[in-house]
Amino acid sequence: MSRMITADLVDLDLSADTKEAAARLLAERMAALGRVTDLDGFLADVAAREAQMPTGLDGGIGIPHCRSAHVTEPTLAFGRSTAGVDFGAPDGPADLIFLIAAPAGADDAHLTILSALARHLMDEQFTSSLRSATSPRAAAALIAGEESAGEEPEGEEPEEEQREAAPDPVEGPVPFRIVAVTSCPTGIAHTYMAAESLEKAGLAAGVEVVVETQGSAGFTRLDPAVVAAADGVIFAHDVPVREKERFAGKPTVDVGVKAGINRPAELIAEVRDRAERGETSDVSTAGPTPVESVGEPNEGYGTKLRTWLMSGVSYMVPFVAAGGLLIALGFAIGGWDIDKAPSVTEHFAWGQADSWAALMFQIGGLAFSFLVPVLAGYISYGMADRPGLVPGFVGGAIALTVNAGFLGGLVAGLLAGATVLAVQRVRIPPVLRGIMPVVVIPLVSSIVVGFLMFLVVGKPIASLQQALTDWLSGLSGANAVILGVILGLMMCFDLGGPVNKVAYAFAVGGLATPNEGSLKVMAAVMAAGMVPPLAMALATTVRGRLFTRAERENGKAAWVLGASFISEGAIPFAAADPLRVIPAAMAGGAVTGALSMAFECTLRAPHGGLFVTPLIGNPLLYLLAIVAGTVVSAGLVILLKGARRTTPEGGPKGRQATAGTKVTVAA
Repeated sequence: MSRMITADLVDLDLSADTKEAAARLLAERMAALGRVTDLDGFLADVAAREAQMPTGLDGGIGIPHCRSAHVTEPTLAFGRSTAGVDFGAPDGPADLIFLIAAPAGADDAHLTILSALARHLMDEQFTSSLRSATSPRAAAALIAGEESAGEEPEGEEPEEEQREAAPDPVEGPVPFRIVAVTSCPTGIAHTYMAAESLEKAGLAAGVEVVVETQGSAGFTRLDPAVVAAADGVIFAHDVPVREKERFAGKPTVDVGVKAGINRPAELIAEVRDRAERGETSDVSTAGPTPVESVGEPNEGYGTKLRTWLMSGVSYMVPFVAAGGLLIALGFAIGGWDIDKAPSVTEHFAWGQADSWAALMFQIGGLAFSFLVPVLAGYISYGMADRPGLVPGFVGGAIALTVNAGFLGGLVAGLLAGATVLAVQRVRIPPVLRGIMPVVVIPLVSSIVVGFLMFLVVGKPIASLQQALTDWLSGLSGANAVILGVILGLMMCFDLGGPVNKVAYAFAVGGLATPNEGSLKVMAAVMAAGMVPPLAMALATTVRGRLFTRAERENGKAAWVLGASFISEGAIPFAAADPLRVIPAAMAGGAVTGALSMAFECTLRAPHGGLFVTPLIGNPLLYLLAIVAGTVVSAGLVILLKGARRTTPEGGPKGRQATAGTKVTVAA
């Protein structure tokens, strides 16, 4: 590990008052040694990981970390702060800060070393020694393991051997046995710290805890005999547990990985309580489902609702894409009366273009008929996992039957998921548990959802859907332009984030019941979503000196990403300079959305960017709207960046000049 951290990577007087500043100061040391090739790109990756979950831990520790393509070799930098830096830990600021940088393709050996550091951070003697270290060289040696934090008692086994020996039989009463799985998005630090914390808490409580760490280096499955003998299960994870079905039928506690680090004793006590009450969990009810973002139990209902809805939309979009493109191709080849062609099963001429056009149109129409059932089915799946699929699809099909459309699918999916969750909470005799997921849950939930959709909410939703359809069909003039401005602003506000997805979902939902108004909305949404990356590409081409070398390289790729309707192509620019890039992008998106609606452009395909231009109504005016928004956005970015007082280039005036160099950048 001595190669991963040296005295040059240690700052015992870290002068930073924010986590971003702390990460930058430590990353500059890495860049000065050639360990990081693009400072801003690496810091953007660190910030993205931090956005997933705060990296502060109890005991005054901060461990910002990420895997990044801008890292040449696994590296660790350490900073000690007198004032403390807030990394989101419950007990306050961190004074010991470890910046862990791993290459995108880091090998298993290096990740194992990094995981060993994560385990050491749970050792109070280790952290105490770091707080009293008097020189960077001594701190680096301590972290690298070249200088011991304390002597081990004579004859005592090394920690790793103790941990592996835990499952061995013991004299006297058999202890309570727990198997646990820990994992985090990067699989470098939190994964192993949670494992260490659970093992120590188990030792203190007289409980046998065996942990499977599902980290970046892969994972070694627990022995099936150990799992079978376990009295309880703890999942401490921020990504889905792999092969979760191995742990079915046992008392289970399912939490985020930070809970495993911060309150392991509570989790052990909770799983013991559940075992005493005789509670067991099926894998489908042991916590957040595969399409949900796993988090702490106090995650807001609004966040969960958005996740459920977007899971349904994400599964629906491929059907919209395939069906919409096929329908559009059918119209393009066969003309606007292709919808009146007879079924291809009755008439199909191999040599006639009209027959092929009819075939594509009819396949596309069938693909479209799945939209609402798939939407409802996977919203329910997001709430209740596989048991939610049957009532969700049934509810979606009923929504089509009663003409409730896209809105009916949304409601049906939520009703189905809620019904399944309610049925699963009913206590039943153990002998019946085997038939619950196969017979009882699908039967009962389908009856309940069918009753509600046919006799209670179906007709009112159908009336609301018709009103929305009529409103979209009647959009014209100022009303259409205002809607285009709003959709354009939403598409460019967070570049693929929740607000962007809401606008996109609104447009895609309209394609389920296509009319002139919904096709205009889809066109405006796609046009506005193309503007941010195209504008950044144009700005880096016209005034390259205002951008860093890395941003100019990203600008080349942004041409293709923007043309393909991938709004995320502008994220590197927004992450580095949000106060200038995002407002400029929103202004350009609003212009494009307004012009697209004013020009009455239409689009049947939900994706494709400029590559589906032949399928767009009024294509020349559509391209003009995109060009106008791109020019407006690029012009604003250049204007705002031109007002800065510093040069972003590397070199004497740049941020990467030397390790520890302080540079003032105008906000």
